[in-house]
Amino acid sequence: MSSDGLVERLLSGDKRALARVISKIEREDPEAKEIVAEIYPKSGDAVTIGFTGPPGVGKSSIIAKLIKLYREEDKTVGVVSVDPSSPFSKGAILGDRIRLSDHFLDPGVFIRSMGSRGHLGGLAGGSRLAALAMEAYGCDVVLYETVGVGQGEVEVASAADTVVLALQPGAGDAVQALKAGVMEIADVFCINKADHPQAKGAASEVRSILEIGHELDPDPWFPPIVMTRGDTGEGVEELKETIEKHRSYLKESGKLEERRRAALREFVVSWATNRLEKEMHERLDREDTEIMEQVYVRDLDPISASERIFKEV
Repeated sequence: MSSDGLVERLLSGDKRALARVISKIEREDPEAKEIVAEIYPKSGDAVTIGFTGPPGVGKSSIIAKLIKLYREEDKTVGVVSVDPSSPFSKGAILGDRIRLSDHFLDPGVFIRSMGSRGHLGGLAGGSRLAALAMEAYGCDVVLYETVGVGQGEVEVASAADTVVLALQPGAGDAVQALKAGVMEIADVFCINKADHPQAKGAASEVRSILEIGHELDPDPWFPPIVMTRGDTGEGVEELKETIEKHRSYLKESGKLEERRRAALREFVVSWATNRLEKEMHERLDREDTEIMEQVYVRDLDPISASERIFKEV
């Protein structure tokens, strides 16, 4: 099928066309670049929310309950779940998506799991383009879900208008998130498994860390902490209301446009950097015998070798 027909079908709300477009993006099909150029002007209207946090915290359960609330308002929802790739199949590990199974047959919900697969734009690149496709398709809300709290997760989550960091009591998650830099990008904190005996203690720990950060860098928005239970749905409505309050704050303060501009700039730079890195690896693989041999025998130092490859690329 020509990319023209595929784009028309996607823009008219064809779910299968959306799935095909995301598949083309994932496998770096030559048509993907042209498709993205066509659909990009039709994106940018959706509410985007990034969910991040350590594995096993219950993000998928919270998202499933949140989707239900959005569907009750008749809003269409897209979910981009970024999984670590399987080292064997290179595909996404789909175990976490089982918790979203209630919504698989709902025509108003589109869920896509994506592995990193080492493709051009990294985790952030592929997932960001998949979200753009969902926006062009007509999703009112797009949710990013990432597994873990590392640099890749920070990149994916920072593409969203509102970032929710989910933590669980008694696991030392706040300290790990602080180390990874996720605490700094989170707009809303969610302590899941609120029935846990250490839940209130975890909330106090997070609040203390936030207060120190707030003193160093005062911001009118002090990230709220919401207690939830993904199994029963308790607190998820409050979480949704808090996300909406944050969006209102961004709009009224003019920070929504500021944040979106910064995210797009970061995306462009990240894509270019990944492309350059890939080209340099390919060049080094082709010319390994000549340049690297000089480095091995100490005729050429590593920095001069990298400068030479960089200039050639």
